[in-house]
Amino acid sequence: MDTEVRPLRRDAQRNRERIIEAAHEVFATRGFAATLDDVAHHAGVGVGTVYRRFPTKEALVEAVFTDRLEDMVSLAEDALAAPSAWEGLVTFLHRAARMHAADRGLRDAALTMNQHHFAQVGEHMLPLIQQILDRAHAEGTLRADVGIHDFPIIMAMVTELAQNSAACRPQLYERYLALIVDGLRARPDNGDLGPQLTDNDVQAVMRECVPPLKSR
Repeated sequence: MDTEVRPLRRDAQRNRERIIEAAHEVFATRGFAATLDDVAHHAGVGVGTVYRRFPTKEALVEAVFTDRLEDMVSLAEDALAAPSAWEGLVTFLHRAARMHAADRGLRDAALTMNQHHFAQVGEHMLPLIQQILDRAHAEGTLRADVGIHDFPIIMAMVTELAQNSAACRPQLYERYLALIVDGLRARPDNGDLGPQLTDNDVQAVMRECVPPLKSR
């Protein structure tokens, strides 16, 4: 027999909203290294209250970042619709880097998008990125030996710099992103980059770049 899902009491709903808002602020600063205890302290509630609403950190991260990752899907859709494939690709990279630089939690979520807690968003996002790359390759503007597995590494490099230089040079990452973008352009004298990365390569790097969600 079907059972009706009762809505949360008003005070419980307020607590849930407060926890999500606090989590967004805490994760934006500390990324996935933040704990549920940190979120509870920032929200001004007991950690037991957090656990009643979100039994794991993974559940809280999913509630906070799924919608924000959908915003990145929209960026990719805009890039795919740009008149020039190269313009769309470069605009996407700059906009995504800007979002990640401002929010370490979003950066960590995006770099682990193909893991199970964001798999549904990844199913939308990754084919769009592949289409952007295919279009740029067909246009002849993106070097032929650059593939989809290169882009998480590029974003990890640029956004790590953005986080580490935020206090002294907040826009420094844009300088190095511009250098990377220049290196992505197809030219007759492009050198050999060596073997392309595999999905396992990327996952190994991301395990070092992004704290695991299993910690409290």
